[in-house]
Amino acid sequence: MSRRSAAAIPAMALSGLRVLELAGLAPAPLCGMILADFGACVVRVDRAPRSAVAVDVQGRGKRSLALDLKRPPGAAALRRLCGGADVLIEPFRHGVMEKLGLGPEVLMHENPRLIYARLTGFGQTGKYAKSAGHDINYVALSGVLSKLGRKSENPYAPVNLLADFAGGGVLCAMGILIALYERTKSGKGQIIDASMVEGIAYISSFLWKTQSLGIWNRPRGENLLDSGAPFYETYRTSDGKFMAVGALEPQFYEQLLKGLGLDSDKLPDQLSFSDWPEMKKMFASIFAKKTQAEWCHIFDGTDACVTPVLSFDDAASHQHNKQRSSFIKNDQEEISPRPAPLLSRTPAVPSLKRDPFIGEHTEEILLEYGFTKNEIAQLYSDKIIEFNKPKANL
Repeated sequence: MSRRSAAAIPAMALSGLRVLELAGLAPAPLCGMILADFGACVVRVDRAPRSAVAVDVQGRGKRSLALDLKRPPGAAALRRLCGGADVLIEPFRHGVMEKLGLGPEVLMHENPRLIYARLTGFGQTGKYAKSAGHDINYVALSGVLSKLGRKSENPYAPVNLLADFAGGGVLCAMGILIALYERTKSGKGQIIDASMVEGIAYISSFLWKTQSLGIWNRPRGENLLDSGAPFYETYRTSDGKFMAVGALEPQFYEQLLKGLGLDSDKLPDQLSFSDWPEMKKMFASIFAKKTQAEWCHIFDGTDACVTPVLSFDDAASHQHNKQRSSFIKNDQEEISPRPAPLLSRTPAVPSLKRDPFIGEHTEEILLEYGFTKNEIAQLYSDKIIEFNKPKANL
């Protein structure tokens, strides 16, 4: 049975695509969720016995099969599953899958059309390939972390958005789609070596180029986009909230000054670096005199590039986002962002069901992939798989 009701739902861009996602944290789950949101049938292969690892909060639209890959029958079961899959997303450290007998040379020999996506921090080769790490380490090694932070302060990582999600999950999903497109011509799968270090470095190509052009060559916190400029900054309002200012171009900067009640003829040139610190103090004192709502009333509808800094709750209820239905609710009333970007003919239709329990769909998935009921019963008896059917609400 499909994870979505077929009634009234148009075919999505990735309908019919079969994806196996080996359970992990952060980047791989996002990659799988992106594919699921746009129609792929994504099976999350969870660990059996169930571990105490945090639940995948990006399980939207997926189903869960609980399987013990460390035992030969479990590894053999995954090999069979991969024989009928289009994509495998693998988030383990270098060499783990080879030790299990599940490396690409094995799985792709049995299924030459398989897209084998390996999503790791440091990649499959190099000095750090077998080392542990987290987002902050990957951003640091990419060079990007050195650019993030305010003047005279340590570099800071913007939570784990850059490497885990942007350079990891999103670019891995892009790599999978590129490989799938190429497969339509060659008929062959391929291995994707998705390194988060390289992913975030690639995403930061703009910084590398602008640095070489002399646009981003000042110390950290003194450049155009890193909190150095008074016209690209956040400012506290009288009610303790914030406004975001991004008035880069001269015509937008003029609109900003107008809204602040300032006369450009009486101020230093916009790009006078030496005057930026004093200009920031002036702007801050002015923004502190009104509430966020009052500043929105002044700047909404202008080209000053001034917007409120919204909390999650406020973002979901903001008029612009509501008009675009930018946020959705699942059947548990949990709010999350709607899949992006929008496609005109085959838009994503995200599942509104709760995220799957570990092992909730084990039996139905194995049946779909050609396992017999007797084989499933034997795997269960041998504790290779687990079932976790939700209890009915009576």
